[in-house]
Amino acid sequence: MRPDEYQRFDALGLAELVQTGQVTPTELLDAATRQAEAVNPALNAIVRPMQTQARERVNHELTGPFAGVPFLVKDLAQDVAGLPSSSGSASLATTPVTEHSTVVQRWLDAGLVIFGKTNTPEFGAKGITEPELFGPAHNPWDLGRTPGGSSGGSAAAVAAGIVPAAGANDGGGSIRIPAACCGLVGLKPSRGLLPMGPALGEMMHGAAVQGVVSRSVRDTAAMLDVLEGGETSGPFQPAIPDESFLSRLDDAPRGLRIGLCVKSSINPNPHPESVAAVEATAKTLEDLGHHVDILDSPPFDDEALARDFLLTWFVVLAWELDEAKRRTGCSEDSFEFDTRIIAAIGRATPSVDYVDAVARRHDHTRRLSTYFETYDLLLTPTLADLPPRIGELDTPMLQRRAGSLLLKTRTAGFLRHAPLVEQMIDKNLRWVPYTQLANLTGRPALTVPMHWTPEGLPMGAQFTGQLGDEALLLQLAAQLEQARPWFDRRPQISKTV
Repeated sequence: MRPDEYQRFDALGLAELVQTGQVTPTELLDAATRQAEAVNPALNAIVRPMQTQARERVNHELTGPFAGVPFLVKDLAQDVAGLPSSSGSASLATTPVTEHSTVVQRWLDAGLVIFGKTNTPEFGAKGITEPELFGPAHNPWDLGRTPGGSSGGSAAAVAAGIVPAAGANDGGGSIRIPAACCGLVGLKPSRGLLPMGPALGEMMHGAAVQGVVSRSVRDTAAMLDVLEGGETSGPFQPAIPDESFLSRLDDAPRGLRIGLCVKSSINPNPHPESVAAVEATAKTLEDLGHHVDILDSPPFDDEALARDFLLTWFVVLAWELDEAKRRTGCSEDSFEFDTRIIAAIGRATPSVDYVDAVARRHDHTRRLSTYFETYDLLLTPTLADLPPRIGELDTPMLQRRAGSLLLKTRTAGFLRHAPLVEQMIDKNLRWVPYTQLANLTGRPALTVPMHWTPEGLPMGAQFTGQLGDEALLLQLAAQLEQARPWFDRRPQISKTV
């Protein structure tokens, strides 16, 4: 099978070819490998090849809804037994894990053939994918730009046709941001619907969840069917719908009332192309019989939510560093400068302030629940700006020197009293102010590629729903996919960056 033939199918389509005997898993793996060899040198999406394991796997009988389909997992919180899960950090790059993550086991049980792990920023702590360990991942639509993060390697690989879907996870937008940057479908499920174990019960008090990025809505739905459900060691036993998400895609929703909001106190002037993405989406929604209202302001305090998000993120990252040191015996110098600065602020955060920030999630949730008394869904851009250029968000050298001195003298914690938090909100969240809401409130959110700029960059539109609204989000996405198809849009990738 030629790579161009291979790319005409989504994951379910490839599985059907295997099931009907038109291709073999080995032929699919060969096609995926050839495509990876052709484009990964330019993308740096796959950072840990698993060809030996994949070749052994295709020699056995495979069963499940995705039997024989090539797949990639993220090199963070998607553990493969016997291999390291680096989390994008040199501190963990050579330490193998002892057991599969539950989601990895469920993907294997579904018949997928995992042949590599994908690039991610250190500990998934940024909305871009530029770790020092592996180097930056590149956006297939513009190699000078980021594919987003923290699931940037997975998104780049899917957009470039290496695989039709890939593993991703999301603690502040890490599925939806790269999906929007790369022209893909990205669903962040409700808190507790999918497992995070067995190594952890939950991450970030449930704000972080597992999932995939894909090129088709039906693949996203079918992957949700594969992954949903609790685990014996987990903190939740979620209610599972009687019907599969895939089987419900044909039940098109009718007459939804949707609020559209582009305003944000974090970025009062989003890029015109971000606005164009939701305007085009709103017009399509109206054509489909839905009602769209323009909102004057967000239905929650987005600046306060951003502060709570970052404060908890700083503390969690401090724990991540200390846990890595406990596991490996590595030194503080094993981590990137930005990570060490953030962790220092996290360590200097009083425990009461941390618990306060976590407790305030309920306030944000209640405000959003009041909004849903009137509306079915919230529509926003996924991105407030174009994907940044590689290196654009690097910490300036002067700040690095000053920060290095503070780290050396163990006084970096004083930065929590400086305007650094405001600077980090502006630097890191200004281009993605819309995605953290779903994580802190536990609500599902989905991005679809509804717009391309004149230069050919995709821009996503994001829908946020009520708890348990995955089926509604997927049904609406399927409507939009049919009205404005995106599956056959593919980037032209040059051989060099």
